[in-house]
Amino acid sequence: MTEDNEDFLDDELESSDEQNLELDDENKGLYEHVNITADPKQEPLRIDKFLLNYRQNSSRNKISQTCRAGNVVVNGVPVKQNYRVKPGDQISVLLAHPPRQNVIIPQDIPINIVYEDADVIVVDKDPGMVVHPGHGNWDKTLINALAFHFEKNGAKSDLDRVGLVHRIDKDTSGLLVIAKNEYALSFLAKQFFERKTKRLYWAFVWGNVKDNEGTINGHIGRHPKNRMQMHTYVDGSQGKHAVTHYKVLERFKYMTWVECKLETGRTHQIRAHFKHIGHTLFNDERYEGHTPLRGVNLPKYKQFIKNVFEVLPRHALHAHTLGFIHPTTKKELYFESPMPQDMTDAVKKWRNYSEN
Repeated sequence: MTEDNEDFLDDELESSDEQNLELDDENKGLYEHVNITADPKQEPLRIDKFLLNYRQNSSRNKISQTCRAGNVVVNGVPVKQNYRVKPGDQISVLLAHPPRQNVIIPQDIPINIVYEDADVIVVDKDPGMVVHPGHGNWDKTLINALAFHFEKNGAKSDLDRVGLVHRIDKDTSGLLVIAKNEYALSFLAKQFFERKTKRLYWAFVWGNVKDNEGTINGHIGRHPKNRMQMHTYVDGSQGKHAVTHYKVLERFKYMTWVECKLETGRTHQIRAHFKHIGHTLFNDERYEGHTPLRGVNLPKYKQFIKNVFEVLPRHALHAHTLGFIHPTTKKELYFESPMPQDMTDAVKKWRNYSEN
């Protein structure tokens, strides 16, 4: 990442209040990207170091450049990068464009819409597509594609504020529902909160899962050492309550195809829970599942795994079913997504390997 002011402007600092400010004439046209109140016990700390705590993947140089431009304001006054933050300071980062997460650019990207009416739209997402714009993925997302779809059909797009009821990871394929108005969003959100939706996931996991059916219990929270992973805390000392029910669908000696039903919906729940019980998702690089974790230590087997990774170049997780009560008709809608081609090809290779 180059260390210049332009990159810092793209790497927004996270904000709890991202609305346009009513400023004096000198600052007209600037937008608030960060609004922070320093803790009453805050020890004196340079502003550039202080802001790094709120954007660890930025750099001091980028923050310093923003200070030099007069866009870091403390208690209403622009400050330099060597300003020392004091208890109770009101800190704002002001930039000349809206926060990127508030700007949805319609883009003509093919998406598989399996159902749509005036209230909801159901999409069967391809693996590799990010759902919502965010750091490092400001465009080419599902939301950008839907914004184009709505615009093309003359519908109002307000997806930066409403729409997403739930999300699935970039490399997870399968079904998700998007609300098209505030009422539908509230109605569906309540169903997800009360766990009344019908969702099943298909996953390939390393190893031969011992029981045909089972339940994994354990709080899900941030990993203590690897911030990119979630971790299972069985003692409940950290994270949030999480429960995953699973059923074995097919065994391949060194890999198992399981069906998962989530009682809760935590970030990376299936990935973290199965890693916890020693059955990391197949080819899940973030959770160290992208090397042979089970099987014989033979060149022929290693080459076989390499071949499977080539046809399935992502973690093996698919949102197979989705059922919910429609916000207007109050009738149940139910959808099934077939196994995507990459997972199908992987199954064929594993079956052939097991038979031989």
